[in-house]
Amino acid sequence: MSLKQRVLATMKSRDIEGNFELYVTRTPGYLWALFFRWLHVHPIVVTLMSIVIGCSSAYFFASTDLRYNIIGMLLLIWANWYDCADGQLARMTGKTTLVGRVLDGFGGELWFICIYIGIAIRLYPVWGIWIFLIILWSGFYCHSRQCGIADYYRNIHLWVTLGEKGSELDTSVELQRRMESLHWNKKEWFEKFYLFFYVRYMRTQERQTPEFQLLRPLIEKLPIDDPTRQEFRRESLPLMPLCNILTFDTRVIVLFLSMFIGLPWIYFIFEMTVLEGSRLYTIHRHESFSHKLHQKLCAI
Repeated sequence: MSLKQRVLATMKSRDIEGNFELYVTRTPGYLWALFFRWLHVHPIVVTLMSIVIGCSSAYFFASTDLRYNIIGMLLLIWANWYDCADGQLARMTGKTTLVGRVLDGFGGELWFICIYIGIAIRLYPVWGIWIFLIILWSGFYCHSRQCGIADYYRNIHLWVTLGEKGSELDTSVELQRRMESLHWNKKEWFEKFYLFFYVRYMRTQERQTPEFQLLRPLIEKLPIDDPTRQEFRRESLPLMPLCNILTFDTRVIVLFLSMFIGLPWIYFIFEMTVLEGSRLYTIHRHESFSHKLHQKLCAI
């Protein structure tokens, strides 16, 4: 197989990955995964290295020296390649664990928390306390909701088109039930602790998507090749590029450009306006066709 075919074989679905993701992030990530497999490195170790590298980039973003900023950019790109590599390596070796899944989801959030703090320290002499208030709103409200809903919609798309085995789509009710069945002992405490917060994370996504929540139990009963599932895929597919914009690549490009021109506050304005508007538009589109399909199934 060609390199492209081998990379595609490690991806969940081509539907949710554009050409930019394929060539700029997934292919380098795959090459790193091959290297780590050759060294017999566990995916969790790769995830931990990704977290350390990504968080260390914050130190260089805190500087007003562009040369330091460029080092921070390179470190963040490097961390993202490792973030791709850990999942690909886990699928290649079959070493998928709950700890790995938790760390992988937490790692990217931790990068940006550190980067935001670094930029706040840089801007504090001019902006004062206001920069911390802006970052709290931009990061803890806008950023978290944007990435969360994008991840949720991509998992919905995989669940509808590939079924339960091809997706990581959960429900807060099932997660709550699972959490309550666990005990605070040495064997189960970590999963119970993780599920405590994951339940609340899932409830946030579900509250934003009431029409899909009504449609979900009806879709669940349909076979994979059902025309309604295919119609859902056709409606959902154009939203996948928007979901990718809401996650890593586009926001990092804007972050890097703002650093190059010496105005890092532009990134936060972009996050609070363009990306937040994209989130609301994506939800509107998804909820609209979910409502349409729900009415269609109820009428049958």
